[in-house]
Amino acid sequence: MSWTTPTDLHAQVQRLWDRGDLLRAAVSDALSWPLRLSLKAPSAADLADRFEAARDWVRTLTGTAHIRIEWREWNHRVLGTQQLPAAVWLDSLPNALALIGKTRPAQRFTALWQQTAAKQPALLAWLSRRPLTALDLADRWDLLLAVVTWLQTHPRPGIYLRQVDAPGVDSKFIETHRGVLTELLDLALPPGAVEPAATGVAQFTRRFGLRDKPVRIRFRLLDPSLPSLQGCAGLPDITLDAESFASLALPLERVFITENEANFLAFPAASHAIVVFGSGYGWDALARAVWLHHCRLYYWGDIDTHGFAILDQLRVHFPQVRSFLMDRETLLAHRLHWNEETRPARQDLPRLTTEETAVYDDLRFDRLQPQLRLEQERVGFDWLSAQVDGLA
Repeated sequence: MSWTTPTDLHAQVQRLWDRGDLLRAAVSDALSWPLRLSLKAPSAADLADRFEAARDWVRTLTGTAHIRIEWREWNHRVLGTQQLPAAVWLDSLPNALALIGKTRPAQRFTALWQQTAAKQPALLAWLSRRPLTALDLADRWDLLLAVVTWLQTHPRPGIYLRQVDAPGVDSKFIETHRGVLTELLDLALPPGAVEPAATGVAQFTRRFGLRDKPVRIRFRLLDPSLPSLQGCAGLPDITLDAESFASLALPLERVFITENEANFLAFPAASHAIVVFGSGYGWDALARAVWLHHCRLYYWGDIDTHGFAILDQLRVHFPQVRSFLMDRETLLAHRLHWNEETRPARQDLPRLTTEETAVYDDLRFDRLQPQLRLEQERVGFDWLSAQVDGLA
């Protein structure tokens, strides 16, 4: 039996709720009333073959609250004149909400709408577009509006999140809600207060003119003859903020970048060189150091697909960078140390050299071993030292 049940009617209205249509209808003319629901009723054959079942179906449908049934007469040659539901209607939004038990949430959304219309009318478009999300945020909506209002009053303030003094708001709240705040602030702030090139939650502070936590760059002097930095005499392992690193003025010819801390700490001596402790796919901070373009730059990552993907990304900022110990000879010489990469990359990497692409293709197409990986710390130290000496 496929006749429409009260559960089916409930599901139809629930879908309207899940799409946000009923919430939009609470504050606009998003739906027209009365609203007709889909109905599949017994046919003439059903009345003849399953009369008792059809009568029970009519009784169940008639007992469903909040709907209006439109009837029609059916003249059956055996059973005579019968009345059957021809259509089911919801006459109003309150009836629709009551049918699925959403009256209170809809009232709460209406209150949010009225509050926003009074305080931040530019955000009504967001409420209309994402009503269910707004409802989920109802208990935090006052604080979200407070952040929006504060940044309207203090556009691009150039301070840390900890210094934002919106009522009841702390920096952890802003950090937790960066995604939704980005959407709200994009609507509420004038264009000059938003940096459009800064996208994604990671660049929230830059987008709205707040100060980022300083990015630290750690490096080691590999040549004892290099002049010490002020206050760093006798310290070969140095950490600077990105701006200070960008302004370095050392007589350097070579810069090595490695992703592994053990390799960074044990990297062998090299003339006129430093080694930088890398940061995976995040190269923006390093890119501020224009002087790196005048050095021979070497990147040493794992011989796996993501190692080559990181190298490819580094070349966005430094096209001259060369791979180091990421060649086929190094890979084959350390067969005993091969292991597996959990989630290999598969995309094309356009910035690799011909030789690098050949190794990368062997890895991503599993030509040597499925999900093959040689981690950089597994490369023999004597092998490393010989390769460094060979670059001199």
